[in-house]
Amino acid sequence: MYRSGAFVAEHVSPTTDEQVQPNGVDLTLAGVHEQDGPGRITRDGKEIGERRRLPVDAPDDGGSSEESVSDRAGAGTRGKARTYTLQPGGYVVRYGETIAVPDGHVGFVYPRSSLLRNSSMLNTAVWDAGYEGRGEGLLQVNHEIHLEEGARIAQFVLARAAHEDTYDGSYQGENL
Repeated sequence: MYRSGAFVAEHVSPTTDEQVQPNGVDLTLAGVHEQDGPGRITRDGKEIGERRRLPVDAPDDGGSSEESVSDRAGAGTRGKARTYTLQPGGYVVRYGETIAVPDGHVGFVYPRSSLLRNSSMLNTAVWDAGYEGRGEGLLQVNHEIHLEEGARIAQFVLARAAHEDTYDGSYQGENL
């Protein structure tokens, strides 16, 4: 059974009232990365390919386009629009919120329908009980799109789930 948005919001930080939905919490865009080098997945481990953070379009206020929004993403901060202009291809997006999947639950991230309606798709994996961090997803862009930092791009939901152990893998505490 999926949990209510109010319950999910207790495990996502920071959030605004606007992000809390009936069945989940919207996640915001904190950064976009492009993979530059090959990754490797073997029977005994994994190596993540080299990545580079894409620059945002220059804001109108003369601010630095390299400034991180991770501290303000999802917190309702308004300022000059800082956007990514993305051409067709695959990108790794980082969410602005920290997630803590509680005991007895499993988390899923789904794309907001606005992405789908703009020829883009967000792919994610299962978020196990015990995971804590600022996760990432694979954004597939099929037609040029402009995404503003802090924009709501995904929805995080929690479902009750039985499990033997909690997550203690290499992504624990990622991007914190």
